[in-house]
Amino acid sequence: MGSLHCNVAASPSFSSTGSSSGSSGGDNVVSRDGSVRIYACFAHGSNNSLECYEPGANTWRRVGALPGVPDGHILKGFAVAALGESVYVIGGRLCRRERGAAAGVYQDTDVSVRADVLRYDVRRGEWQHCAPLLLPRFDFACAPCRGRICVAGGQCSLSGARGTAAAEVYDEEKGQWSALPDMSTLRYKCVGVIWQGSFHVVGGFAESTLTAGDAHLTPGTTVLQSSALERSSAEVFHCSRGTWEILPGMWQLDVPPNQIVAVANRLFSSGDCLNCWKGHVEVYDGELNIWSIWDHSALPDLSLLANLPSSAQRLYLTMADVGTQLYFLAGYQVPSSNDSFRTVSLVHSFDTNAPPGLEPAWSSFQPKMEPDDIEDESKELFSQCCSVQLSS
Repeated sequence: MGSLHCNVAASPSFSSTGSSSGSSGGDNVVSRDGSVRIYACFAHGSNNSLECYEPGANTWRRVGALPGVPDGHILKGFAVAALGESVYVIGGRLCRRERGAAAGVYQDTDVSVRADVLRYDVRRGEWQHCAPLLLPRFDFACAPCRGRICVAGGQCSLSGARGTAAAEVYDEEKGQWSALPDMSTLRYKCVGVIWQGSFHVVGGFAESTLTAGDAHLTPGTTVLQSSALERSSAEVFHCSRGTWEILPGMWQLDVPPNQIVAVANRLFSSGDCLNCWKGHVEVYDGELNIWSIWDHSALPDLSLLANLPSSAQRLYLTMADVGTQLYFLAGYQVPSSNDSFRTVSLVHSFDTNAPPGLEPAWSSFQPKMEPDDIEDESKELFSQCCSVQLSS
């Protein structure tokens, strides 16, 4: 593995145009030859692992452990983003993991906040260390945009629950990070998506700043306030102008979103960080500034599509856009022998273009796995997924 060392120069704005293809949130992945791959990171016991689902072949496999994570440690709160034929693993919170007294139970202890950036070359199957973030962070917003990766917000310290307003952008061609102007709010557990050419940082635990000149403030003092108004808002970075704009009420909920993806100039969500699947898919109306249930997307429980036992419990759910399809990678805990449990990985797809009532919008698959990849224990999802389109 190599390491890139670059001098980072501040860049207050950048163009959203370019030649490199991206994935969720910026440039929709369109499968013309079946060479789409969906990647996400999991933990199996005390090890992080990158995994890959290939829709065309309906196969699911483990790519391998994340390099640079010490044995007995796991990474949380990092971001996964795709540019071209590469998957980037960005930042995160390093934790030491120890096995608890009960089977399958682990105890995690925070160790540090990381600025590390890893790149996985999908075609070559190789990892590389890239230039680190300017500011270590975890639980931050991240979105790819035509050869660049935008990040904003997150937490930079293990002490206290306070976010940052700092933002930065990675230029893949130059191999360097550049600072962007700060947001007007401090945010963490926010979600990032590129929509209509702008970087949207949605929801999260947010605080705004009151300074001298505001009512009832002593000159020279600064006070942070957090309310439903901040937590339900979004901050939008207009790439061409290099400026941020507050969008009140874009998320509408006091609970941070789980994931938002852009498909054909529409924004879709399936839930929030407390309930990643609400039983339907929601779409955002930018003119009315509201979320509503997308036609014929309602289902009582995704697991019913796969005829799982009634005792099955969903462990995780993450979604990726592939053309006009939303792919949901889901894992369910089902009983196994000797009073133990195992994880069953399933994939559900929803066609956002399916005519209501004329053809099924939902499909469900149980992916094929190699014997070494069969999941005989519980596993945890530690990243949202991203889509990669391999060129022919």
